[in-house]
Amino acid sequence: MRLLLFCLALAATPLAWAAHGYALWGDLKYPPDFPHFSYVNPNAPKGGELRLVSNLRVSTFDKYNPFTIKGNAPAYLSTLMFESLLTGSLDETASAYGLLAEDVDVSADGMAATFRIRKDARFHNGDPVLAADVKHSFDILMSPYTSPAYKTQLEDVAGVDMVDDRTVRFRFRKPNKELPLTVGGLPVFSRAWGKGKKFDEVVMDPPIGSGPYKIGPVRFGKDITYVLDPNYWGKNLNVRRGTANFAQITVKIYKDNTARLEALKAAEFDLMRFFSAGDWARRVSGKRFDSGELVKVELKHRLPSGFQSFVLNSRREKLKDHRVREALGLALDYEWMNRQMFYNSYQRVSGLFGNTDCKATGMPPPEELALLEPWRKDVPPAVFGPMYEPPRTDGASSLRGNLRKALELLKQAGWEVKADGKLRNAKGEAMVLEYLDSQDGGIRVVSPWMRNLEKLGIQLNFRAVDFALYQQRLQKFDFDVMTINYAGTHSPGQEYADMFGSKAADTEDSGNFPGVKSRAVDDLIAKMVAAKTKAELLPACRALERVIVHSHYLVPEWTAGTHRLAYNAWRLARPAEMPPYVQGEGWAIDTWWRK
Repeated sequence: MRLLLFCLALAATPLAWAAHGYALWGDLKYPPDFPHFSYVNPNAPKGGELRLVSNLRVSTFDKYNPFTIKGNAPAYLSTLMFESLLTGSLDETASAYGLLAEDVDVSADGMAATFRIRKDARFHNGDPVLAADVKHSFDILMSPYTSPAYKTQLEDVAGVDMVDDRTVRFRFRKPNKELPLTVGGLPVFSRAWGKGKKFDEVVMDPPIGSGPYKIGPVRFGKDITYVLDPNYWGKNLNVRRGTANFAQITVKIYKDNTARLEALKAAEFDLMRFFSAGDWARRVSGKRFDSGELVKVELKHRLPSGFQSFVLNSRREKLKDHRVREALGLALDYEWMNRQMFYNSYQRVSGLFGNTDCKATGMPPPEELALLEPWRKDVPPAVFGPMYEPPRTDGASSLRGNLRKALELLKQAGWEVKADGKLRNAKGEAMVLEYLDSQDGGIRVVSPWMRNLEKLGIQLNFRAVDFALYQQRLQKFDFDVMTINYAGTHSPGQEYADMFGSKAADTEDSGNFPGVKSRAVDDLIAKMVAAKTKAELLPACRALERVIVHSHYLVPEWTAGTHRLAYNAWRLARPAEMPPYVQGEGWAIDTWWRK
């Protein structure tokens, strides 16, 4: 009865519908009733077609449901077809504004966030977007049919209440300043989508979202076209003005990078983002570039550098010792690779939080030491020294010196090179590892590391498998070494429990690929999530970075501070300035227009 009376009192409490958005730290950049984001052309013409190439490694798709675990959905489907209560701007961090919701109210104690849905919000089938749809979407994302990452990120959400038809309240288990942004960013879909089916049986049912685009013509194995909904409900919203300018967006599918590049040169599509330094430096050329039809641009951004890394699976017995993992990293000659293979176009990744305020430097200051000291016996001693910097092979350093240090570390861990030239432990077992990839071409990047590891007596075998098997093996953590391009963030939170939390280490299909199981890491993530101010956040995220990096679960790779784009300048027009926190092709999809 007391609980019932409490809930009735809560429901009757008047809400101050004042906030047009939510900022994690500080103030929002844009005031109430702002006309449009400053980086768009509000008068951009509508119409025409944008032809893209798929940004996914998988060559085709076999479902329209992007939320279930099995199978592959088409590129860009989620972005174009689904919307959320709030949407971020591309020129500020850790902030969001009302999209499906016209207002957001976060309770004074931080234990709830309440959203009022716009009365005009409509799904593609014409049904209004209601609180029941928001609750349905949340319940589905928390079900066994979707990625466990949702459960990890939302574990502090106690429940969802439908206050009325257009008002929904998320209740939290404890105050968490990031949670209003997290729940405000969840995709919302109609209860009518796949009605009567289990969610994992909703495969080829066209999604019923509320976004600007719907699925149009499809040629399986060749392309998919998204068509602008002529009745799109949100076209006059300030957060949508100057966006969704193309009448249709066609995403073409090619079997490999070579086919994609030749198709670009033949003007089969309009825009392509490049990740290969070799392609960008040597092969993005031809008569259409000479004529000015196709142009190359490098656009500087201020995104976090992320932490693209070779991931070492510490679940494997041979990779449990952090000294072994550090030794493997010492054999990577990044300076040679950047000079000989990457045309000096990259910078080395050095931690989790590069290009953000969370990046740790130097010796840990007192506020970080206070968080680390309780775990002194549980983390490598180096955590309490200078912040890790990846080994170099230029200047006063050399590959030979790094390999000598690697051999010493391996000896300390019980591994020595025997008469046969193989690195073996006390049981006589050789150090043989497998690098797993989904593309044969990946061996080009891995082979220099393989050669250097051979000098330590370590055999690293390269194995390429088809993408479906690759996905399956990653979901089950059935690998020794592989590469993950982790996206960085300016506002780290609960998602790091999915990447490095102990619970996630034992959960199939989680993001904890290296198998981190550390009480210290769990505690630091919890403190990071619980931070009420930026002054509380920074020591926690920096201490976390020190522990992860000095534990050598990841061998840091490389990053670029620019987006490399080639596009058809005769067909496409764009705003003069790129907002600082956007992916290159995302900017084109969102704000460019057809000439």
